[in-house]
Amino acid sequence: MNIIDGKAISNSIRQELKVKAADLKKKGVVPGLAVVLVGDDPASATYVRNKERACEEIGIYSVVHRLGVNTAMAQLVLLIHKMNDDPALHGILIQLPLPGHLDEREVLREVDPDKDVDGLHVVTAGRLFVGEKGFIPCTPKGIIHMIKSTGVGICGKNAVVVGRSNMVGKPISMLLMRENATVTMCHSRTNELARICAGADILVAATGRPGMITGEYIKPGAVVIDVGTTKVDGKLRGDVLFDEAKEIAAYISPVPGGVGPMTITMLLDNTIEAANLYG
Repeated sequence: MNIIDGKAISNSIRQELKVKAADLKKKGVVPGLAVVLVGDDPASATYVRNKERACEEIGIYSVVHRLGVNTAMAQLVLLIHKMNDDPALHGILIQLPLPGHLDEREVLREVDPDKDVDGLHVVTAGRLFVGEKGFIPCTPKGIIHMIKSTGVGICGKNAVVVGRSNMVGKPISMLLMRENATVTMCHSRTNELARICAGADILVAATGRPGMITGEYIKPGAVVIDVGTTKVDGKLRGDVLFDEAKEIAAYISPVPGGVGPMTITMLLDNTIEAANLYG
């Protein structure tokens, strides 16, 4: 069993991004990212601070708009439109989840798709679906990097994705198909889930249910990517029961230290890409 070290892969990519950001600055373009945080969710606040630090490390200009929990839809939309029109900003990210009175889907629709570096706009999703150029959602993009880091080819492999969210399950399925894997997407109503997963050369678990994927779900020699990050007794737990899976899988990503570090790095990567395309 080999650990897929997301932190190490992330650090390597960030060194490359520093060079790309410096090259852009030589051309008079400073990559710019805006993040909007509505409310006081502690996890979101921590994540946004990490993004700020990461931007500073790479050389990306960043601005964070911290809005009150009772911010009205009209106020938020006005801010988004201002960011859309700001030439200093190449990327815009709306930190999710939003407070319950705000419709996330409608808010995301207001972001200019050419600045949608989180990859969640319906236009961005459509571009991914039909294979057009567009920003790839950060976590799925990071997962593909992690799988490729193992040296195991994706083409022709049986891949199973457990979870069908718009943020991870659906886009990672599309990306795996783009890499010519044969993909099965599973969910809470899938019959014989363990049997299906046990046939996977590549297994991506993105359910948010800690410890759901036990040893019986793992094919010997499989690549296992654990996307889950649920707090249990104050500690982060993945969807995969790591101690069982590590005895069977050839490669496995840990929680923490696996997918998490890659997500922010892919956000930086998308922002650099946006600056190259539209700067």
